Amino acid sequence: MSTRTVLRWNLRRLMAENGMFATTDLVAPLHERGVEISRQMVHRIATKPPQRINLDLLAALCDILACTPNDLFELAQEQIREAPAVNDSGPGIGDLRPIRARIRRPGDNE
Repeated sequence: MSTRTVLRWNLRRLMAENGMFATTDLVAPLHERGVEISRQMVHRIATKPPQRINLDLLAALCDILACTPNDLFELAQEQIREAPAVNDSGPGIGDLRPIRARIRRPGDNE
């Protein structure tokens, strides 16, 4: 098995540790810090890892949650299972051989 490095997004855990259990709990504190994003965007940021993050947003999140960027992002190693090859498993067909099919029309008496 091989491993790959992944980046884990811990915003939901940090929100819960600070008593914020709804994504909308972040909207007002972000607006107070000058980060104007919609509640839908806050929901997206909280529920799945962002591909890109604005540094102003990152600084505001760290300020609101009293954490560092290292607390929000965590590097981790994941093991990758390699799929077995299609023909590498199971017994062979042995003596089994196909039987020729005979197609007959209704009324044929052969």
